[in-house]
Order: sequence, then structure tokens, then C-alpha cells
Amino acid sequence: MLFGRSAETAAIDDVISRARDGAGAALVLRGEAGVGKTALLDLAASRCGSMRVLRTTGVEPESDLAFAALHQLLRPVAGLLDPLPEPQREAVRGALGLAGSASGDRFLLAAGVLSLLAEAAAPDGLICVVDDFQWVDRASADALLFAARRLGTERIAMLLAVRGDAPVKGVPSVDLGGLPEPAATELLEAGAGERPGPTAGASGAGVAAGVKRELVALTRGNPLALRETVRLLSPGQLAGREPLPDPLPGGSRLFGDQVAALPEPARLVALLAAVEGDLDLVLRAAARMGADRAALHELEAAGLAHIAGPAVRFRHPLIRSAVHEAATPAARREAHAVLAELADGDRRAWHLAAAALGQDEGVAAALAETAARARDRGGYGDAATALVRAAELTPEPPLRAARLKDAAVAAWLGGRPGQAESLLAEARERAGADAALGMEIAQLRGRFELNSGSAAEAVRILAAGESLGMLADASEAASYAGDTAAIVEIGRRAQAYPEGFLRDVLAGIGAMLSGAAGGHDLLRRALGRTDELTEAAEFLWASAAASYLGEADLSGELAGRAGRVARVSGMVGQLPVVLEFVATGERFAGRLAESRALSEEGLELAREAGYANTVAAHLANLAVLAALRGAEEECRRHAREALAIAVPHRVGLRVGVAAYALAMLDLGLGRFAAAHDRFAAIVAAGPGAGHPTVVWRSTPDRIEAALGAGDVAAAGAALEAYERWSAHAGTAESRALLARCRAMVAPGEGDFEEALRLHANPFEAARTGLLLGERLRRAHRPGEARPHLRAALETFRQAGAEPWARRAHGELRAAGESAQDPGGSVLDALTPQERRIAGLVADGLSSKEIATQLFLSPRTVEYHLYKIYPKLGIGTRTELARLVVLRKAPVAGRDML
Repeated sequence: MLFGRSAETAAIDDVISRARDGAGAALVLRGEAGVGKTALLDLAASRCGSMRVLRTTGVEPESDLAFAALHQLLRPVAGLLDPLPEPQREAVRGALGLAGSASGDRFLLAAGVLSLLAEAAAPDGLICVVDDFQWVDRASADALLFAARRLGTERIAMLLAVRGDAPVKGVPSVDLGGLPEPAATELLEAGAGERPGPTAGASGAGVAAGVKRELVALTRGNPLALRETVRLLSPGQLAGREPLPDPLPGGSRLFGDQVAALPEPARLVALLAAVEGDLDLVLRAAARMGADRAALHELEAAGLAHIAGPAVRFRHPLIRSAVHEAATPAARREAHAVLAELADGDRRAWHLAAAALGQDEGVAAALAETAARARDRGGYGDAATALVRAAELTPEPPLRAARLKDAAVAAWLGGRPGQAESLLAEARERAGADAALGMEIAQLRGRFELNSGSAAEAVRILAAGESLGMLADASEAASYAGDTAAIVEIGRRAQAYPEGFLRDVLAGIGAMLSGAAGGHDLLRRALGRTDELTEAAEFLWASAAASYLGEADLSGELAGRAGRVARVSGMVGQLPVVLEFVATGERFAGRLAESRALSEEGLELAREAGYANTVAAHLANLAVLAALRGAEEECRRHAREALAIAVPHRVGLRVGVAAYALAMLDLGLGRFAAAHDRFAAIVAAGPGAGHPTVVWRSTPDRIEAALGAGDVAAAGAALEAYERWSAHAGTAESRALLARCRAMVAPGEGDFEEALRLHANPFEAARTGLLLGERLRRAHRPGEARPHLRAALETFRQAGAEPWARRAHGELRAAGESAQDPGGSVLDALTPQERRIAGLVADGLSSKEIATQLFLSPRTVEYHLYKIYPKLGIGTRTELARLVVLRKAPVAGRDML
């Protein structure tokens, strides 16, 4: 029976009720030991009705065993893996030690866990209960939290009980304090009535009122402390005739006397169970140390432990602490040593480590193998823990430094950048004269700095390297910083390396920025090898090559290919970074809602991974998209948050994009002078505060703002610079934008018409049509203006670009069009995520394939389709595909999703 927990019970009931209705949620129950978290979880499980219940408990001895908790939780539903998309299915099977090939990508694995939970939730829902979450191994915890933050469309309730202040990001929590005095008194009375001996059944009559008040105050209403204290006190103490113990037993001391009262063989079994949860291992070790099964029975009879399937579990974790404290260090080491002789794999390695006295390379090597197994399955946090302990046990300083370096990489990929940087600093201190190891550590320092620290510092660190790979990292860092001089110098150094794709890209970009001859030829040669590329990182370099040739459309297409590769190839945590460029590419292609959905996904993943500069990238892109929609407050908020990261970190590329967003907001709202000033500031910004590609890509907008502000000279100068930059651009969209820029500065309509003929980007085509329509109307040719303005208005409405739609509608009315402002596209009723799914359906992808692309479960994809159909008044995938394809007509009707 629970006392005084009505508010907490109501919160749990609400989560379960919402899950039954298909609006899943997670809830953390947080409180000190003994406060009643487990009792609330038991209550939740008892209220499941027809819902399935999956349950696991974190156990301290298994907290370093990768996927131990996940294996226990998912074992009952492992037979439901087959419906999952193959990459997710294989990742989960590999993590659980089944016949699968592990991907090593924790995001892919986590998506697979979510999909499996969604399958387990059919047909009546699922309650997922995790007790003592603070002791769940990191790999399991990461996967479960990924799922917990994405339950909104699932029939899943997830309840996590956490002791103390262990962080659980992104999940709402209920803090459990001590019971209020009336409830605590009621519990005391019930506990006194359950005491063995002559006071049994007294219903608390033997507990004096003053003693009740004092016990409640001293225990702060902790239910476990109240129950156990009543069991420990004498009748005289309960009646107030004798003083209470001072201090009152608390924590593990509540069970100290019970542990001490055990016979020696039972204490031995208790110690073995305290350091190893596996029943078979405990019994075998006990037999080797002289205790038989009768000792286990004595432990159970004392009410301190019980058998739970293949494991020994203490009645409360504090009993384990009491057992541990009662044993001498030598006794604990002996227990670990015996268990190590009987165990294998990861358990053996950890027991060897716990039994070790001083450094031991054999034990360190065993832990390094454990780390490798965890890493291969995506358990990077547990791999880092194993490698840190391995380093501590490693006698040779160079090998110790190498293992610390490996631990840093694992921590980084596990989403713990602070730990990674600390470990790498220690590795650097211990590397000594090993030049190769020192350079490897330096490259990692630079990469870590680039992802979450100062881009300028990353350039300094990486530029000291001599390998082509390190030079590439340095060029990437310099590009993030917007340091043109550094990019040029790195390109010059790259020329000394043999011809090849990466060398040509680095040398070509440097030559393009310096104005040296041959840069465009090198980049063209590199792009000619695109069909040979297989890695996401290679496609991103190809995207950069296209960008520096002035071909933003091709650059976006190549970034999209990088994203598709990254989602299925095990990019070990780099997906948030890849999505920076994929989302930007979608925006350049005019698919604004798709870009928004990708940046929202990337932002969430980047925050989970701890990649601060990637967070800034996605915020900056979202700011641009909000500007195009005219969402001023949202644009300013995203830009402000992006700048708060990018400015101190000297990430000029993202500072420039955020500044561009604010300029586009002013331009879209007709504030031409303000927009002109902002664009001028972007041009003038130096390294760390701007970027050359932001300058040239924004030039068509800058020309429009300058002309709107009446600065014809500035518009002409911008056009000259743009012509130089675009001299080697060969794609239709790049030539269309150049033609539009010429048309804005020169009289006549010929260049506008040329631009409209070339445009592949529907949004940019609409902007060109708007400018042409405005010019024709001002030339008193309204009949010619109206078709262009009408098409532009329709495209802007489809894209949700309200300021541009209002501008087109105003021009249309001024041209004599009397029609009312039209409503948006039928697709406007869809959310960004629904639009992505609709577009992928139109591309012919199955629900499983869509789930793989979007890190969703197939059931979630089907749920979204179930919501999409009534919104659009259709009933089949074929109708949905037809509706979307109709929006992919030439240019103005092309996919704005």
C-alpha cells in the first residue's frame, strides 16, 4: 500500500493514459534511496491492463557492461525484430549479441530500439519500466533516452526511476520527497503493526505520539527509513521509555546489523552477489570458496535477497552497499579474483580489473578488448569507461597514452565532449616523445575544437600537421572560421601531394580564393571522380568543390548524397554534422520545409551529441528559413542563439549565415535600407565573423537590397564581384542567378527572361518572376506583368513564404488583378515531418525505407500517413504520390516540400 503519493500516482496515470491514446511520453521519478520510487513503478506496472510491460533494473555491478540493461529489457520481444528496417534490425541484433552485424552507429541503434519498442506496443500499448536508471550501462541509457524523447506518436509510456541528481536530459521529472507527516505517521503505524514478536498486530499502539513525530523529523519522511527503523527499535524505544539511537541508522547502516548477523557462508554469498549479479557465477564461486547452496537459502531466509530468474537481487540496493561496506578490501578482491576465473568475456575483464593490485598489462589488454566489443556495437560511453580503466592498469607510458586517446575518441562519439577533452589532455601529457602519437592526438584536439570549441584554435592546431588528412581537417576548420588566408595557404601546401580527389579539392579551393590560375580545373577534375566516392565525408568535399565553383545547386545535391550515405553506413555519430550541409542544400534547392525538418532533426541530434558548433549551424539555417516565412520573432531567436555560440567560438561561417538570416528578414519585409546595411556588414566581416561563400551566395539578395535602398553604385559593384566568382559556374541554376543579377542592374527584360528559362529552383524562379512582374508593371505593361506575378504568388504561398507572397499579391493588385489573396496549397496543412514523409512516398520509398531515412519506426511512418490522408482528403499512397507529383511541375510547381 502506498501512503501520501496521490500527486505522483496521478502523474503516472496521466502518462499511461496518454500512451493508450497514441500520445506516448516518458517520465522520470527522481528521489533519494528509499523514498518509494520502486513502489511507484510497481504500481504503474499493476495498472497496465491489456498493455504489455517491459521491465529492467540497473544493477551497479553491471553498470559497465555495454547493453546489459537493454538486453534484459528487450529479451522478451526479440522475436519482433523482423519487421524493422534492415539497418536498424542488424544494429539492434548486434548490440544484443544476436546473429547480427553491429553498425557501430549509436543513432542507428537507438532508432532501432525505438522501432522495436513500437512493435512491442502493438496492439494495446506498452509500459517500459526502468528502475535504478543511474546504474544502467551508458550504451543502454543512451538508446533508451533517444527513444524516450521521441514517443509522441507511439503507444508507449516510459518510466525511469533515478536516485539523486544523475542527469536525464530532455525527459520531464517528478521529484519525490519525504512523505508529509500524516502519511508518514500512517506508514509508521502500519509498520509497527507488522513487527514480529509480542507487539505484532498492535496497529502502532506501542509507538508514542512524540516518538512518531521525532522519527518523521529525523528520517525526513523517508518511507524505507521509517519502515526499517521501526523494525530495529525496541518496544521501550517505540513507547518513548528509552532514548532513540543517536544518530539514527540511515542509508546502508539500516541493514548493517542484519548483514552482520548472517552466518559466515551467507555473508560470503552476499558479497559475491554484491559484485556479480549472475546466479550461476555466484553459486560456482561460492562453491569454490567453501559455501554451498544452503548459504544462499540463509541469505534469502533473512529477507535480504531473492532469486529473480538467472540473477540474485537484493531487496534494496542499500543492502548491497551494506554488504560491500562490511567486507574488507582484501575480501572484495578475492571475490573478484575467483569470479574472474569462472567468468568470460566482459565480465571476466571487469572482475580482473577489480581484483588487480597495481598495474597489469594482461588485465589492461582484456579491458581494451572489452572496449573494442562495446565500440563495435555502438556502446561508446562504456568503451570509454573500459579504456580509462585499461589505461590506469597499463605499465608502459606510450601505450597508456594511446589508450587514453582511444578513450577520448569513444567518449566523444558517445556524446560526452567534456570527458573527451579531459582524457585527450591527459593523453597528450603522457605521450612523451612519440611523434606519431603526438600528431594523432593533435589531430583529435583540432577535431574536438572544431566541433565544440574555437574554430580559429582548431585551425592553429591542425595546420601544424603534415599529412594530407590533417591538412584537410585544417582546411575544413579554416572554412568554418572564414579564414581565407589560411585556406589559401593550406591549398598551396596540398599541391605538394600526389594527384588525387582530396588533394585536388584542397589545392583547387585555395587557388580559387587566391585568384591563381588552374583552380577551377582542379575542382572540375575532382568532381569528375564523384562516381568513385563512397564515404559521406568524400561527398561533402565534393559539395565544397561545387560550392567554390559557384554551383550551389550541385553543391546541395552532393550534400544530399552525403546525408543518404551517412544514414545507412554507420557514421558513428557524425550524422548531425552531415545534416548541416544536407539541410543547407535543401534550402538552396528551394525545398524549404524539407530543409526545416532536416535542421530540426540535426539540431536535436547535435544537442544530444554535445556538438555545440553544429547546434549553431542548425540554428542559423532555421533562422534563414524563419526569415523567408516572415516569422520575425522565431528568426531573431534562432539567430540570437546561433550567434551566442558562433561568435565566441569564431565560427565565421555560422556567424555569416545567422547575419544573412537577419538581412533576409529585413529584405522580405521591405526594409531595404536595413537589409542593405546588414549585407554590407556581411561583406566587411573578417575571419571568425563572416565567410566568403556567404558573401557570394548572398550577392543576388544584396543587389536587390542595394537597389531597394537606392544605392545603385553598390549594386553595380556587387554584380562585378559576382560575375568574377561565377565565371566558371556551369549549372543552369547558377547561370539563372547571374542572369537575374544582371537584369536587376540593367534595363530591359531579356536577362530576366533568360533567368526564368534556366531556373531549376522554384523559389528563386518565383523571386525572379516577381522582380520581372514589378518591372513590367512599373513600365505600364500590367497585362504582361500579371502572369509572372500570379505564378510567383502561387509558389510563395506553397513555400509558406508569407512576406514574399504579400509583396507579390500587392503587385498583382496594382497590376489590376481583382482576385482575393488565394489560400495556400492543400499541402500547407501538413507539418514539416509529414511533408517529408509525403515527399518520400512520392519518390516511391516504402515505410521501412522512410523509417531508415528519418530514424523513425515503420509504425510511426504509418501513423503519420494515417494523419496525412484525412488532412488531404485522400485514402491511398498512390493518391498521395500523385498529389505531391502535381506540385513538381516545371519550376514554379516544382517540389516545395
